[in-house]
Order: sequence, then C-alpha cells, then structure tokens
Amino acid sequence: MKENISSKELMLKKIRKALLEKRDNPYPNLEESQLYKTNTEELEILFAEQLTAVAGNFIFCENGVDFIENILELADKFNWRKIYCWEPELQALLASYEFPFYQTDKDFEQAEVGITLCEALIARNGSVMVSNQNAAGRRLSIFPHHHIVIARTGQLVLDLKDAFQLLKNKYGNQIPSMVSNITGPSRTADIEKTLVLGAHGPKELFVFLIDDFS
Repeated sequence: MKENISSKELMLKKIRKALLEKRDNPYPNLEESQLYKTNTEELEILFAEQLTAVAGNFIFCENGVDFIENILELADKFNWRKIYCWEPELQALLASYEFPFYQTDKDFEQAEVGITLCEALIARNGSVMVSNQNAAGRRLSIFPHHHIVIARTGQLVLDLKDAFQLLKNKYGNQIPSMVSNITGPSRTADIEKTLVLGAHGPKELFVFLIDDFS
C-alpha cells in the first residue's frame, strides 16, 4: 500500500535527510580570505573618492586659516545665516577668526547648518563615525539641512575595525551609548524607487579634513 505523505511532510523529510548527510565545506578558507582588495592609495585620496561617490563633499585644509576661508566661501554660496556649533574646541576656532555662529540652541528650529566634530573618518567606504559623547550630541548632525564635519588627519583610518579601535583607545570601557556611521547625505528610495536626498536628515554633507587646527 502506497504511503500517503503530504507535500509538507515530504519537504521536512528531505531536510532531515540533508542535515544528517556530512558534506565537505565548499569554502574552507572563507574566514581567512580578504573581503577587500589590498589598498594602495593614500587614505585621504581613498576617503575623498568614496565620499564623493555617495554625494558627499570633501575639503582638505592645511590649517585653521584655510578652513575659515573655505567655510566663508560655502556660507556665501548657500547664503547661510543660522549656523550652529556646540563644540567648545570648534567654537574657539571660529571665534578666533570672528566667524558668526550660534553657540546655544536658540531658534534651533530655523537651523541651516550644524558644525560638529567626529570620532573617525573611514576611508574604505567614505563614512563618518559620530557619537553622542561630543558636545554636539545627536541633534546637530541630524536636524539642520547642511552638516559640516571637522576632522583631524589622525582620525582618518582605513576600515571600520580601525575606527572602533580609536573609540576603544579614547573611551576604554565607557563606549558612548550612541555610535553611528554617516555615509553621505540622508537618502531614501522608498517612494516609487526614486532616490531622494535629505529625506530623513541633512541634504548636504561637507567633511573638512584639517592637517593642523592652529
């Protein structure tokens, strides 16, 4: 008499049989293999290429004077008036060149630009690592339409693992409660698969890499 087996039972029977069969690992060296090709470019060049590829803007500055000249040019180009900066170190730099900015959250709903520091720049994918440990907190990198990131050359690393090592070296066991990677301006393609920039955050991202803060 033929056994009456449902399609579900038949499928489960095949799965059990497959699990009992011993098979050689088809990729025995997968864990040791490289995920990326060996990088031969300078980190500054690689980061600039990857950031530009995701619609970000990269500006290299030799020193504070170079930075002020570039940010003045951007402010004139975009007609910025509501520029916010809550990082004491950056406030001192901007104030030393008499660059106007808001150092509190007064009229923050009208903010056009947020200037923040970062934890690291990841060259491999053009990402910026930020955390809530800096004075800018969470809001300043998310709410304004334009986000300006200031980084030192010592914060530029190749991979994500290197960025986390910087965090560990800086904070030890007290890792910030919020660590996030920003890769280009905010974007979404949820509506009819049409890419829209600035849907959930800044429309423009500018990364200033400063060799010498003085």
